[in-house]
Amino acid sequence: MVRANPAGARRPYVLDGVRRHTIPLREHQRLRWNASMTHDGSADHLERNRRFWDDEASAWHGPLARDHWAQAEPTWGLWATPESRVSVLPDGIDGMRTLELGCGTAYVSAWLARAGAHPVGIDLSEKQLATARAMQAEFGIGFPLVLGNAEEVPYKDNTFGLAISEYGASLWCDPYRWIPEAARLLVPGGRLVFMRYSPLFALCLSSAGSVSTALSREQFGLARLHRGNHVQFVLPHGEMLRLLRSCGFVVEDLVEIQAPQPAHRNYSEVSADWARQWPSEEIWKARLAG
Repeated sequence: MVRANPAGARRPYVLDGVRRHTIPLREHQRLRWNASMTHDGSADHLERNRRFWDDEASAWHGPLARDHWAQAEPTWGLWATPESRVSVLPDGIDGMRTLELGCGTAYVSAWLARAGAHPVGIDLSEKQLATARAMQAEFGIGFPLVLGNAEEVPYKDNTFGLAISEYGASLWCDPYRWIPEAARLLVPGGRLVFMRYSPLFALCLSSAGSVSTALSREQFGLARLHRGNHVQFVLPHGEMLRLLRSCGFVVEDLVEIQAPQPAHRNYSEVSADWARQWPSEEIWKARLAG
């Protein structure tokens, strides 16, 4: 429970049985988030996920990059939801400095560049960034690509007008690290937009790696999904809302995506039929106060 407090004081609350403190926005703009502000204090997910992407997943996703880069209209997520339906990109992109957190092959940054933005992409997979550089050369679109960790970005405070992640940092990084980092990097009034699996997807994900119509885990304590040799993060809605607010964000929208009929494909982890009945993915839109 959060109680009223003097302006600028740290507000204590209890999460997973641990007493924690939120940090007012103006402190976020001066200080990095304490790395202990996570569920178990471990950062082993970074190396595990880097190895997974460099050793395995880049081989699956690399061949998709060209089609993504070539799209005239952005489409989002598993079900290729068109930008015209969900308005992921805020108004006023032209001339804006943007940051894609966990950019992979950087097609989102390419879309932003075509819209007139000045994007930067960061990812910790060398192979994903190699594909991104090949696409830059092929399509004639250049912007900085940084090999690094979205939980600790080598840019100054108040640098970007938009931070965005489509299944990048939003799924593969600890939200108690990357969201405060996004707050540090954004200018006052800057936008944070991210897409991820829904909590319901995570709750129904079986040990076999696919969703069912039964709950497979408890919601309380849901945060990390240990999926073999990699780790994903899905906070429940209430916990995500409190985290965003504690970092100085005002949540403006939460869009739960329904798979279309007909869908362009199914996935081993979720079918279009399941995702037409329950949301498998969602988009959060937030603005940094100030």
